[in-house]
Amino acid sequence: MQTAAPAVPPSRESLVQRYAQVRAFSAQLCEPLAIEDYGLQTTAEASPPKWHLAHVSWFFENFLLRPLQPGYQPFHPRFDYLFNSYYEQTDSGFWPRAQRGLLSRPTVAEVYDYRQHVDVAMQILIAQCADADWSLARERILIGLNHEQQHQELLLTDIKHHLAFNPLRPAYRADLDLSAPETTAPLSFITFEGGMTEIGATGEGFSYDNEHPRHSTWLAPYQLANRLVTNGEYLAFIEDGAYDNPAIWLSDAWAMIRQHQWRAPLYWQQIDGTWHEMTLAGLIPLRPSLPVCHLSYFEAEAYARWAGKRLPSEAEWEYAAAQRPITGEFVESGRLHPRAAPLDQSDGELSQLYGDCWEWTGSAYLPYPGYRPAAGAIGEYNGKFMCNQMVLRGGSCASSRNHLRPSYRNFFYPHERWQFSGLRLAASLAEDT
Repeated sequence: MQTAAPAVPPSRESLVQRYAQVRAFSAQLCEPLAIEDYGLQTTAEASPPKWHLAHVSWFFENFLLRPLQPGYQPFHPRFDYLFNSYYEQTDSGFWPRAQRGLLSRPTVAEVYDYRQHVDVAMQILIAQCADADWSLARERILIGLNHEQQHQELLLTDIKHHLAFNPLRPAYRADLDLSAPETTAPLSFITFEGGMTEIGATGEGFSYDNEHPRHSTWLAPYQLANRLVTNGEYLAFIEDGAYDNPAIWLSDAWAMIRQHQWRAPLYWQQIDGTWHEMTLAGLIPLRPSLPVCHLSYFEAEAYARWAGKRLPSEAEWEYAAAQRPITGEFVESGRLHPRAAPLDQSDGELSQLYGDCWEWTGSAYLPYPGYRPAAGAIGEYNGKFMCNQMVLRGGSCASSRNHLRPSYRNFFYPHERWQFSGLRLAASLAEDT
């Protein structure tokens, strides 16, 4: 995997500190879990928490400790098989993704012992890595830490799916504050003149290889909504008979609706005629002012079409976001749910660009011009998924703030909706807003 070198490469001391912080946060996210929760897998897309904890450790072991630390002794000879996710170019192979929840062993305690084993070895590697290997080691440590932050978000979204599957609708944390105002900021559109611009990683700080190379692109004049679409607005879409109207859906989307009997976003449930939403705090009455989330690309695209708009391209989104600070609702706040757009939003302001909900774009996940994946197994991290998936931008309430940047490209299949994914409307300048 290729990454842009930081303007000032992090020192060994700073990497020791960052490594400890990131690894500790994974364990912190699991503190509210009961021991029975660690092994749950309620869908093939969502992995058990103990698998996430082990897999991120496997990443450090496989890409750093085995090749770069002389004499390193793996914790267990078969963990490379159990906790490899999808890397085909390793010698180990990997346990099928859909069957991760069938493994009662290793125990949770053994997984935490594995993490400690890797952490001790990583401290030694960072301190003693030969100078000739340090550049490669530093690059892979940064990849590993960002990789673990991705899995921290997946921990939360997967735990939510596991708990929502339970008819008791148990809370991950019952103390979360999910308060919301009665109303939200009025929907308006901000104009961007477009023109020739550049998108992609700038070369400052960490970035994944799929953000490279930075390149020129042309943007026709366009408009973006000042905020995300809300639950209340999406409810109007439902009440207009959207899920019974094939005219507003893509062909694959309509097939998915008929096959799975979708009637609303994932985690919405009607009780005595009143809509409720499953959250990490349990089942709560639907808050109309909050952003709608857990939408598939199919649903986001259909809503935009129904509203007479469209989804932004990833280049349109990045051009707008690059001009604004990375502020929003992130995992650090501890809310773990999107927040309503500010009522005092000023004219011309774009809110909720970062955090809250990942925003579906209308762009397929494809390589940038000139993209080349790294050689070997680590080149499988992003490049081999550049087919049949759509790009999301901006992060979510389960993302770490320091994990995000304007050029960050997330990607999922168009039918998937267990992530905190929502939408922002866009329009060509000539369209009536």
